[in-house]
Amino acid sequence: MKVLVVGGSGFIGSTLCRELKGRGHEVTALSRSPSGQDLPKGVNKVMGNITDYGSIKGAFEGKDAVYNLVALSPLFKPSGGDKMHDRIHRQGTEHVVRAAEKHDVRLVQMSALGADPKGPTAYIRSKGEAEEIVTESVLDYTIFRPSVVFGEGGEFISFTKLLAPPYLSALPGGGKTRFQPIWVGDLVPMLADAIESDEHVGKIYEIGGPDKLTLAEIARMIHKSDGRSTTVVPVPMGLAKVGLTIGDAIPGFPMGKDQFRSLQFDNVTDDNDLDAFGVGTGELTTLEAYLNGRAGDAGTAATAASSG
Repeated sequence: MKVLVVGGSGFIGSTLCRELKGRGHEVTALSRSPSGQDLPKGVNKVMGNITDYGSIKGAFEGKDAVYNLVALSPLFKPSGGDKMHDRIHRQGTEHVVRAAEKHDVRLVQMSALGADPKGPTAYIRSKGEAEEIVTESVLDYTIFRPSVVFGEGGEFISFTKLLAPPYLSALPGGGKTRFQPIWVGDLVPMLADAIESDEHVGKIYEIGGPDKLTLAEIARMIHKSDGRSTTVVPVPMGLAKVGLTIGDAIPGFPMGKDQFRSLQFDNVTDDNDLDAFGVGTGELTTLEAYLNGRAGDAGTAATAASSG
């Protein structure tokens, strides 16, 4: 298949391009500043910005499938304020869908757990609005709602270190917010599977890793892998709200009110949809295994067991 990966040079996109290329697809990576540094040999590169329809529409011609992976991080306050979530996620998706409809291209949309047009954060609302644009289109689509994704080049581990420094971590609410981290190397094969079978058309999949962990547990795990420890000191949510509200008004401060709101609800699946891809939780790489340099061990062990 001829596949376009919008956001192809990003964290998830570059890994997906490698996976798709390895499966024999003809792959084109679209990004604002495409570079071959993180892309395998043979992946085509094209420049475009999803906020500018004219810059992307030509890349869809002749393609069989497209992935829309472009997204702002929910972990950090975007440059330009919360309105950027609407511009990138809703408006950007409008442009992707418009171009995909023009060329009758199958679409895989990267969304997020909890996506809801009436959700509590600008990120969640804009992701929900983007989903509505996709589901109301005439396209054959598949939507993925992953929990936080970790791996080489990802932000989740660095975000945790920033929010919860070593030795003494003052965390809102004691770091009780739960996450279900999934390794990029486990998520990407499922993304690739989505265009290779019609059974995934019209489906919305919630995907999470093998463990549901609190932020405090994750912080301790990360620092332990660095040979350090940390003591979590609970910060009352009311006090955290005041601090991050003040931070919201400080140019360059990495977090704000939206990030505070995101810590008030869990980022875990209700029903992990791994079985739609023939994957069991025991085959997935845990965050602890990744931190200890054992990424892929679970999958390797499962393959060896089935072969025996």
